[in-house]
Amino acid sequence: MPVQRRRRTLATRFGAAAATAALFTTGVACSGAGGSGGSPGSATLNVLMVNNPQMIELQKLTADHFTKETGIKVNFTVLPENDVRDKISQDFSNQAGQYDVATISNYEVPIYAKNDWLHALDEQVAKDPAFDQDDILEPLRKSLTAADGKLYAEPFYGESSFLMYRKDVFAEKGLTMPERPTWQQVADLAAKADGARAGMKGICLRGLPGWGEVMAPLTTVVNTMGGTWFTKDWQAQLTAPEFKQATSFYVGLLRDHGQAGAPQSGYAECLGSLTQGKTAMWYDATAAAGSLEAANSPVKGKIGYVQAPVDKTESSGWLYTWAFGVQKASKNADNAWKFISWASSKKYEELVGEQIGWANVPAGKRASTYANAQYLKESGAFSAVTLDAIKGARPDSPGVQPRPAPGIQFVGIPEFTDLGTKVSQEISAAIAGRQSVDEALSKSQALAEKVGEEYR
Repeated sequence: MPVQRRRRTLATRFGAAAATAALFTTGVACSGAGGSGGSPGSATLNVLMVNNPQMIELQKLTADHFTKETGIKVNFTVLPENDVRDKISQDFSNQAGQYDVATISNYEVPIYAKNDWLHALDEQVAKDPAFDQDDILEPLRKSLTAADGKLYAEPFYGESSFLMYRKDVFAEKGLTMPERPTWQQVADLAAKADGARAGMKGICLRGLPGWGEVMAPLTTVVNTMGGTWFTKDWQAQLTAPEFKQATSFYVGLLRDHGQAGAPQSGYAECLGSLTQGKTAMWYDATAAAGSLEAANSPVKGKIGYVQAPVDKTESSGWLYTWAFGVQKASKNADNAWKFISWASSKKYEELVGEQIGWANVPAGKRASTYANAQYLKESGAFSAVTLDAIKGARPDSPGVQPRPAPGIQFVGIPEFTDLGTKVSQEISAAIAGRQSVDEALSKSQALAEKVGEEYR
């Protein structure tokens, strides 16, 4: 479609997100209360980030280490994933400058960079050889570099997806987990593990609405079962047999053997479910392993890890990174780089290892992490599987047919935040039993067709 029309569409999509974000004004402050962006050269940074466990640990360590070493005070606003995405899109699309730094992903980077919402980081990287940019894993370096060849964010951690399961429960039930299971094998195992212990369900899968919640794992199932959101020429495919098969499988598995409250369960809820012994399996982000193997985890040493389940493809794990980007409107780019380079550094990983535990290190981003004997000693159950999954991810070709845009668990276009969210609401309603999968996909197809028309 014409460039001007695409720009209007982009503004509309992010404008809607901005309106939603205005509802979420309460954050979690660290080293002071939140506020507007500092003046040029200010020794205060405002950082907006997702409330994942690794970020909460960063928040706790910043004042006593980064601020103490640099004199730079950091105000954190920490929100759940759906909320933080809305608030980031509001601030960055308007270039309001309230936040200097935010957690963005390999989905947002190319879109934000194209719209000139981010500072390029190449100059800072070149002046900071100790950061060792070449140590960042190539899939992540590539995913955070825009079409103009410039780097726009640094990873805090990288991840793919894999299947986690209770080794002790499987042993008790006489069940064997293949190293590379198919989804049908997973469904069969979920049925056998369901009820293995009082209150335990066979599997936990995300059902919470959100393009980065239920749609992330579901889209990997769609990919490996032969489906796609769009054909190469932008024909919507949500009612195609393969997309319908994958969605029916996912919804049926959750309804038959999934956790209670599945339509309200996201990453955090499934992490709690597996940790608390309420589920025998969980398919989700490789980053979860650090929490499961933490020193205070009740399931430490009890979890097995295998590659993401497949059907028609050799691999199906996603590629994702929560990374730190600097808003173009920020007047504190130099201090922002100091914070980012510290949070993404080998030094920070060593700090987490020493103060919290090596299993908690925000890994998946540096080659040196996987050569660190201390880390490998604590992460041996999952580190090799994680690294293989990240290296095996294929964002440019995740399925069995050509795609019009990159992305494994998302479609790499601005409109996907709106489309994916609306489709996720329909899928979640099907999981809840309020409508059939066919009804959900019929409504979703109509939404996707409108997006496809804009690109044809």
